[in-house]
Amino acid sequence: MMRKVSLLVLGAFLGAGTITLATQTRLLSQDSAHAAASHTYRYLNLFGDVFEKIRTDYVDKPNEKKLIEAAINGMVSSLDPHSNYMDAKSFRDMQIQTRGEFGGLGIEVTQEKGLIKVVTPIDDTPAARAGILTGDLISKINGDPVQGLTLNQAVDKMRGPVGTDVDLTILRGPGKQEKQIKLTRAVIQIKSVRYHVDGGDIGYIRISQFNEQTFDGVKAAIESFKKQIPAKKFKGYVLDLRNNPGGLLDQSIAVSNVFIDHGEIVSTRGRSADETQRYNAQPGNDISGGKPLIVLINGGSASASEIVAGALQDHKRATLVGTRSFGKGSVQTIIPLGQGNGALRLTTARYYTPSGRSIQAEGIKPDVKVLEDIPAALKGKVSSEGEASLKGHLLNGKHDKKGSDAYVPPDPKKDKQLIAAFEILRGTYKPQASPKASKSSKATDTTTASKSATPNSQKSVTPAPKPAAPASPAKGSAPSPDKGASPHP
Repeated sequence: MMRKVSLLVLGAFLGAGTITLATQTRLLSQDSAHAAASHTYRYLNLFGDVFEKIRTDYVDKPNEKKLIEAAINGMVSSLDPHSNYMDAKSFRDMQIQTRGEFGGLGIEVTQEKGLIKVVTPIDDTPAARAGILTGDLISKINGDPVQGLTLNQAVDKMRGPVGTDVDLTILRGPGKQEKQIKLTRAVIQIKSVRYHVDGGDIGYIRISQFNEQTFDGVKAAIESFKKQIPAKKFKGYVLDLRNNPGGLLDQSIAVSNVFIDHGEIVSTRGRSADETQRYNAQPGNDISGGKPLIVLINGGSASASEIVAGALQDHKRATLVGTRSFGKGSVQTIIPLGQGNGALRLTTARYYTPSGRSIQAEGIKPDVKVLEDIPAALKGKVSSEGEASLKGHLLNGKHDKKGSDAYVPPDPKKDKQLIAAFEILRGTYKPQASPKASKSSKATDTTTASKSATPNSQKSVTPAPKPAAPASPAKGSAPSPDKGASPHP
């Protein structure tokens, strides 16, 4: 009896979904729609048969709730690397993360080939202080293998009471060199924006991720700079988005609007044409005073970071310095599933920069490429393979590109990308010598930097597609699990 009820409920739900799809696309004939529905019901019967066999014949009595959740997880995770099902606890944890405070170690993680992969350590957390690097693979937690665990289960094992220790077994580099690291759990307060004045004439802003506090933090930074730096002495801003895995869509739009006051910032396009949304800068929100702007990106810059970098680059408002970004060009929407049932994080759209380009699996190429000097012990161990390396990633024609280095020297005096940014603003920059680079390519880099970093750079704007009426960010739009909303242990 239970099996029949389950099938009726599932059949009604999926049948309704099929009708909705046919209505939206208006491409299927009535006959083909009925045929598709017939196939769907047949597969639902298969699911019901398997579920019932496990329920009645498995050697031990299974937990039926966990069986259903595992089936949902398998279905959703087969779509792409960024869609997943969150149970009630995981949903609560995600809400805490986007508010900017939670307990744990301070790392963004994803899952790759059964292991837990570090997307990026969060600034000023136990993970960052212990030397955990982008690209590290976590194979064991407190001596227990992570193989067989879901991503959320692994994250739960890394969380715990503040002040307690957790032992991680890390595999690093192409040779998978094993390393043991002990960390002490702490309350992770993500101050997503840090800033200071450099040399009395440049305002430096570091955004570690885009959470609910980010826009307010950037606004406070700019207001602080205006008070500290005389207008005639003010050379410009450095916006550091390196190793920023992304975050909330509305925050990336608001931060972009701080530096541009008109035109499109980003558009999102779903399955059908009527799902296209354009997000435009609101006049009066640009508080940057037109000062030159340098944006730092690298292989760890993704999602919301790429939205900001792409908008500022297309509007010729900023010079991008560093290495190719991660290439996550999709938008995930958080869909609550009712009280106690958790939520679905579902890829619902691709996003496009103002010029109409998709950076999915391609990334954003900097105007001025600057490579860091990676210590010998870390060579081959700190590169981000990018979106194109993720199994099941959304394709972008033949443009899929691998990622780039994601290393940022802990000592600012050795940080070539940061030094280049300061020198460009001060007019003393000399392009890096490259054995493979021709003289003409060097000249192009210098010209790009010179043109984009002028006080009037905002006036030279690449025409954007004709904007629709300003749309407010969809409530619940959120970053992705791999580069934007990865679980935070």
